Amino acid sequence: MDEPTIICRCEEVTMQRLIETAKLYRCSARELKLRTRAGMGYCGGRTCRPVIERIARSVSGLTETDGISLKVQPPVRPVSFHMLGGDE
Repeated sequence: MDEPTIICRCEEVTMQRLIETAKLYRCSARELKLRTRAGMGYCGGRTCRPVIERIARSVSGLTETDGISLKVQPPVRPVSFHMLGGDE
C-alpha cells in the first residue's frame, strides 16, 4: 500500500508534503498552513488542525507559544430564523 496519507481531505494535502515543507522552512503551524493550504478547506481545519500543529511542533522543534496558533472557523454561514421559517 503505497498510497500517500492525506491529512487535509478538503485541500488534499498529504502527510509527506506537510513534513517536507516543515523541514524545509522550519515552519510554525500557521506558516505550514499558509504554505500548503492544509486547514483552509471547507471544514476550516476542524479535522486536520491537530495533526498540522503536531507535525509543525515535532519537525521544527517549535513550541505552541513560539507562533500564532491556528484558529478554527465554522464551515457555515449564519442564518436568521426568518429565513428558516419562511414567514414574511
